[in-house]
Amino acid sequence: MKKKQQDINKIILKGENEEVEFKMSFDKEVVETITAFANTKGGAVYIGVNEKNKSISGISLSNESIQNWTNEIKTKTEPSIIPDTDIISVNNKTIVKISVKEYPVKPIAVKGRYFIRKHNSNHQLSIQEISDIYMYSMQYSWDSYLYKDIKYSDLNERHIKKFIKQVNLVGRFFLPNTPQAALKKIKLINEKGITNAATILFSKQDLKYNVHIGRFKSKSLIVADTMISGNLFDVLKKSMQTIISHLKFAFEITGNTTKRHEIPEYPLEAIRELLVNSLVHRDYTNPSDIKIKIFDNEITFFNPGKLFGGITVKDLVNDDYQAQARNKLLAEALYLTKDIEKYGSGYWRIRNYISDYPTMNFDFKEISGGFLTKLSYTEQKISKNNNLYKMSEPVVNEVNEAVSVIDRVTDRVTDRVTDRVTDRVTDNLSDTQVKIIDLIKQNSKITTSKMAEKVGISKRKILANIAKLKKLGIVKRIGKPKDGYWEIVKK
Repeated sequence: MKKKQQDINKIILKGENEEVEFKMSFDKEVVETITAFANTKGGAVYIGVNEKNKSISGISLSNESIQNWTNEIKTKTEPSIIPDTDIISVNNKTIVKISVKEYPVKPIAVKGRYFIRKHNSNHQLSIQEISDIYMYSMQYSWDSYLYKDIKYSDLNERHIKKFIKQVNLVGRFFLPNTPQAALKKIKLINEKGITNAATILFSKQDLKYNVHIGRFKSKSLIVADTMISGNLFDVLKKSMQTIISHLKFAFEITGNTTKRHEIPEYPLEAIRELLVNSLVHRDYTNPSDIKIKIFDNEITFFNPGKLFGGITVKDLVNDDYQAQARNKLLAEALYLTKDIEKYGSGYWRIRNYISDYPTMNFDFKEISGGFLTKLSYTEQKISKNNNLYKMSEPVVNEVNEAVSVIDRVTDRVTDRVTDRVTDRVTDNLSDTQVKIIDLIKQNSKITTSKMAEKVGISKRKILANIAKLKKLGIVKRIGKPKDGYWEIVKK
């Protein structure tokens, strides 16, 4: 008995939390809290305790009090909860502990409303959160349901064959070479039809699950705006190309070679990780787009749908959580192609990728309707080593006059290069212009449309860069537009 009193005193001193609440008396909020505990990790309400001053006020009980409270909890909850009760005497005062374990099938309602426990308060669930918790507790996922009015012939079989080849190359699982047999083996299709996951991965038609990418000069000034949609693999490829086209690159040129070492504004592995996470873990029942905003010193990813499976922002910060997938089949498919790891190591890897970028930060938070992640920095990385190199002002001016790192039209010009840049910089070309020259060397009859496809930018930007190369006397066009060819002018 003495140990139990000591334990109660310790609990009271710690205060309310995810599994503990104090009440002066029994009321309707006690029932709400009991259902919130049952829908989360379980917990106990201590009646007869004053939360404000952390003291035991005690409570008077009749012969029917405990039975009446139990009946009220049972009749007001659906499915009915029958809690455990314990009468405890502390310092000659009586308190009652009403406790409940986490229920396996969730959520439980109290008079048609649903609650979960967050920190030290009850949070009423939205319709979407109710659906998420139910599917999670039943071990269902939305992407395992059948997509309405779609047939196997509506899937892109060429994409399916590429998927099979990639899975077998990775070696985490073996799939038969027959497309339908392969999809059945990993439950993307079945006898009844085509799942949401298979449709998202391989559909020929545009499902309008958009990725909206914008390049901003300020919060309100948009200088480029791209909407990307299609099946997941195409969207992943096109979105990555679009993001890269808007990033700044630094070029390090050593004294031993004229070859340039490209240093992206952000580690591209981290960008890809964030993009893949957005595509796999988004809430596909939410009509909002994935929104990617690229600013001068930061990039943000907004993903429709909040954190899933009881994971909190605090869990992500501490890397203390078990991986939960809102879309299990999508996660499984990209795990098999080695595009993701299933075990919740994504944020750990992002932190590892940016560790080589001294001033870069990785932040994330839940916001209305979704989840926002952000990479930002104060100074762009300009050398391969971990430390930012500080050059004297005269050298900076000289280098800035000699080297145009990225096309000025899109304002992607690096502010510094490293101390290892030689006094004579042999090329004054952007990365895009170097790629155009390489393409012409490979095929002198290449079209500007094909250049745009290869480089990953618009045809308009290709034409603008070619105009600059012509002005510099580096390339020229021989013959008519349809029958002519490009020539590299020797200088």
